[in-house]
Amino acid sequence: MPSDPAWRSRVTLTMLGLVLLWPMLVYSEFEPWILLDQQSLQASWRFVLNFFPPELSADFLKIVLVATWQTIAIATAGLVLALLLAIPAAFIISEHLSISRIGRSQTRVSSRLIRQIVRWILVILRSVPELVWALLFVRIVGLGATAGVLAIALTYAGMLGKVYAEILESSDAHASDTLLRNGSSRLSAFLFGSLPNALPELTSYTIYRWECAIRGSVVMGFVGAGGLGQRMDESLKMLAGAEVSTILCVFVVLVAAADLLSHVARKSLNR
Repeated sequence: MPSDPAWRSRVTLTMLGLVLLWPMLVYSEFEPWILLDQQSLQASWRFVLNFFPPELSADFLKIVLVATWQTIAIATAGLVLALLLAIPAAFIISEHLSISRIGRSQTRVSSRLIRQIVRWILVILRSVPELVWALLFVRIVGLGATAGVLAIALTYAGMLGKVYAEILESSDAHASDTLLRNGSSRLSAFLFGSLPNALPELTSYTIYRWECAIRGSVVMGFVGAGGLGQRMDESLKMLAGAEVSTILCVFVVLVAAADLLSHVARKSLNR
């Protein structure tokens, strides 16, 4: 049998990975064997039994339907607000759209300073998880969907702004450079040079982030930010396993529908 010429490097990298992984598992107190403990198994079995049969009464399904629509609304509104912040930020920090880079501006130092300030603002926004933002806004504006919308808007603005700028910078810069060198404004270079090449990837990533926003809005509901998460938290506190089961099923269907929608949108973009 032919020998693998790269077996030494692969074995070395595998061993190095295990050496680095072991202390992380130790310090994270990762102990999965606890799940096989007799007491844990009995508690898990009792917990699962409470899920069946799901709650299917008309009144409860109506409540879940309203919460589902609120979850979609929170994710969509938060993403739209994030776009209003992310698009200008990406436009500012994109090196491909810099006039000073091609020598048409003498304010290269100030341009770099502005770009760096905007980059740090985006870093701060995405460094704080949306769940933490939700906790802060619940304290400020109270329980409800407003806290969830604002939390998604801030965190996703930081993420989208960074990734949008990277997508623009990784696209072909020939068209935008030509426009800038011939006297076009940065906005014209963006609209007619960079955007047409990067639009499919920008749209695909935006749709993916909308999926993430739906999942995130459910999690934020556990801290009082509205939607399915808040309804599930209330059912868990009342030990209503049947209600939790129904909400979980609805959440799975919701995420699957969002995934299908994004798949269809990506296929249409790639045609």
